[in-house]
Amino acid sequence: MATAAVSTPVQKNQKGLVPSLKVGGRVPLTPSPRNSINLNSSPFNPEESLGKDAKGASKPTYSGNLMAHYGRSSSSSTGSQRESQREQPEPKFNIARVVHPPRKALALGVSDYALTGTGLPLSPKNSKSKKGSIQQKPSKTTVNYGGDRFIPNRAASSAIANTGSSKISGPEKKKKKRTQPSVSERPAVPEPEEEEDTASALEGLSILDDDADESYSRPSPNTVAYQDSLANACGVSLKTRILEFKPAAPESSKPIDLRQQYNRPLRHAGSGSAQARRRIATAPERVLDAPGLIDDYYLNLLDWSSGNQVAIGLERSVYVWSADEGSVSCLMETTPDTYISSVKWSEDGAYVGVGLGTGEVQIWDVAENSKIRSMFGHDTRVSVMGWNKHLLSTGARSGLVFNHDVRIAEHKVAELVSHTSEVCGLEWRSDGAQLATGGNDNLVSIWDARSLSVPKFTKANHKAAVKALAWCPWNANLLATGGGSYDRHIHFWNSTTGARVNSIDTGSQVTSLRWSPHYREIVSSSGFPDNSLSVWSYPTLVRNVEIPAHESRVLHSCLSPDGQMLATAAADESLKFWKIFEKKAGAGAGAAGSGSSGKADMVKHMTIR
Repeated sequence: MATAAVSTPVQKNQKGLVPSLKVGGRVPLTPSPRNSINLNSSPFNPEESLGKDAKGASKPTYSGNLMAHYGRSSSSSTGSQRESQREQPEPKFNIARVVHPPRKALALGVSDYALTGTGLPLSPKNSKSKKGSIQQKPSKTTVNYGGDRFIPNRAASSAIANTGSSKISGPEKKKKKRTQPSVSERPAVPEPEEEEDTASALEGLSILDDDADESYSRPSPNTVAYQDSLANACGVSLKTRILEFKPAAPESSKPIDLRQQYNRPLRHAGSGSAQARRRIATAPERVLDAPGLIDDYYLNLLDWSSGNQVAIGLERSVYVWSADEGSVSCLMETTPDTYISSVKWSEDGAYVGVGLGTGEVQIWDVAENSKIRSMFGHDTRVSVMGWNKHLLSTGARSGLVFNHDVRIAEHKVAELVSHTSEVCGLEWRSDGAQLATGGNDNLVSIWDARSLSVPKFTKANHKAAVKALAWCPWNANLLATGGGSYDRHIHFWNSTTGARVNSIDTGSQVTSLRWSPHYREIVSSSGFPDNSLSVWSYPTLVRNVEIPAHESRVLHSCLSPDGQMLATAAADESLKFWKIFEKKAGAGAGAAGSGSSGKADMVKHMTIR
């Protein structure tokens, strides 16, 4: 017996419908309370055919066995309809599939449940509480059905209970290869509008679980890209330091010697411990007045003889102070038209050379208090002089250096041409093999005594006048040179190769340099702005002590014959004596005796005419 098809909306209550039994005692399927379907079409036909099927609602849908009806409907479908269904993509849904034996039951794609069997009807209230994670818009459509009851099977109920545990793949996750689902497993294809809504809802959706995308990796903080992005986010430039002053930090008026503070040399416990513990007196041993001392950086007006006598030029006079007796005597006085520009003791301590502002050079016998001879040749003042046995070298403001042989009447034996400005520094090496000269042209010239036509080396590293020159007593090839106010450096040279081996930035004008014969140290006197004495260790170049010496710039310095005392003369018209390189007791007698014997030998061999 065929049942009449009844057309009713999905949302209407179906309480009053009376089911009718079919062949085999089975109840026909009824539509889901959420969505409506057309029972006249198979799951593989598009839903657009609902309109055509709805017109024939008065005709019985089927009669007889349910499975026979669906077998006929599926076989009567055209090949073109099946081909179009295969080309359409499978919709994405989050309800677990119910696996049935192939082609034995019908899975309705537009419903959330797979309906079959008998049992109590499921109320619409319970069906609404079992919604999936993705909801479709309900459409008010009339459908044809042949019964009034629907009963979910147990497999579908378990799928609804497990809805929250379903997993949705992200847009970039690689899809696993799946086998072709059976006819009963394939859902119905949704309409194009619903498919677009579902795809937009699922786009970019990702659930963090054990199967999260493994292709994503957190960038390492050590990568350049990560550091650049972090710097851009913080507004910091990677090319500048984070800690810096804006504006720049103010410069200190007095330079900080980091070598002295942090780079003190490490010494063994048994070597150099006495020097490390050595104390240097910072107060002068004696202070003498020097009235009339000319405040001129380029002059050399102080010298200490091997006979322990100090000669100093004060304006137009030369005074000699005896360190042994403590007496002072006036050696000579010039005419009012000139002044004393330089003084220098001979190596034997018997004679003193005096340079004048007129260019004249005089030699005086200190014991007899008489002038031995005068030598001419310079047209300008003689700023510096140096002895090498019987040779007296003189440097003038013109930049020329003359060598005078004091034993002969024609005293000028060599003329050294190198400097273009005033020669203010001149020093012979202890063995007489080399001569070093410095000038106001910022040059240092090293001459070979065997060939004085051209200098062996000419150094232009200084940026100011070079007055301070000193040869090392324990290393004959080591020369120290100091620059003026705009240079403030001490450079150390290897006179054999001409290479610069070390440098010190003193921070002040260098006016004189003196090596210690007892320690590996050198003392420098400073002009502007410190007016101090600094003792430096060599070769570590560590400043051991800095002594504020005078109230104005220190112009001249000289060492005592025993190498312990340093005399300094400054523009404040004072002469001070400092015990800088003090030796152990009992070591000074030998030095004094050797000086006396050397004086006798020199007097015997050198005759001044």
